[in-house]
Amino acid sequence: MLDFDKLLEERILRLPESRVRDAMQYSLMAGGKRIRPALLYAVVEGYGADRSIADEYACALEMIHTYSLIHDDLPAMDNDDLRRGRPTCHKQFDEATAILAGDGLLTYAPMLTLQSKCSAETICKCTKILLDMAGAAGMVLGQCLDMKEETGVTDWEALKEVHRNKTGCLLSAPLMIGAVLCGHEEDAEKWHSVGITAGLAFQIQDDIFDVRLTPEEFGKSTSDTGNDKVTSVTLLGIENAEDMMNRLYDEAEEAVRSMEDFNQKPLLKLITDIRERRK
Repeated sequence: MLDFDKLLEERILRLPESRVRDAMQYSLMAGGKRIRPALLYAVVEGYGADRSIADEYACALEMIHTYSLIHDDLPAMDNDDLRRGRPTCHKQFDEATAILAGDGLLTYAPMLTLQSKCSAETICKCTKILLDMAGAAGMVLGQCLDMKEETGVTDWEALKEVHRNKTGCLLSAPLMIGAVLCGHEEDAEKWHSVGITAGLAFQIQDDIFDVRLTPEEFGKSTSDTGNDKVTSVTLLGIENAEDMMNRLYDEAEEAVRSMEDFNQKPLLKLITDIRERRK
């Protein structure tokens, strides 16, 4: 998504020059799969709308995702040294700067959404979805549960709850926001379910990569294995985890196919690409 990367960098360079902005830019522009913006654009395309209506929300989603990675890598969290094939933010800069960079991205994201050209009512609804899915009832809750469960979870249902919030919520957000931006608010709950299902499949896939790939191949530290962290693979075994992942991706795809008055092809292609990724 080269055009999106240019858009994203233009937004970050609007901020005053500082060491914190450098750290924000370092992590934000380090590559990555841009899955959340891609999901948003695929839904907007599926509804037949101009993709530019999603630009500010696409940037905001990627900024919130990147903030979560910066904070997730900190010594107080997963204590990782490698992200997207290069040193994590706190290793490249320092821990305090990394915390501030995450804070900066998190607070700048909703500021961008307020610059959307949509109606004030639509902006309020979409920004509420974004913050609900990212906050203490969504992704932040998932991180909290993740830290708690590291002390000894042995239950698959409990681990699923971690993943539903930590990963699924921020994959649901672009699907739901896309529907509302395009005037299909009635579809938002269906999209929420699709995102949660796809997010669980995505996290299981990451757990499998954590076992099978080296940090260099994976592009980030495989800290779950090194820290003896409980994952879908340690609970289910790798073959059962793969079966579960495939069933969940199948379920998400079937749900997309069931959407009415929606061009499913762009989103189904994207889900296939995510499903077939190798890192």
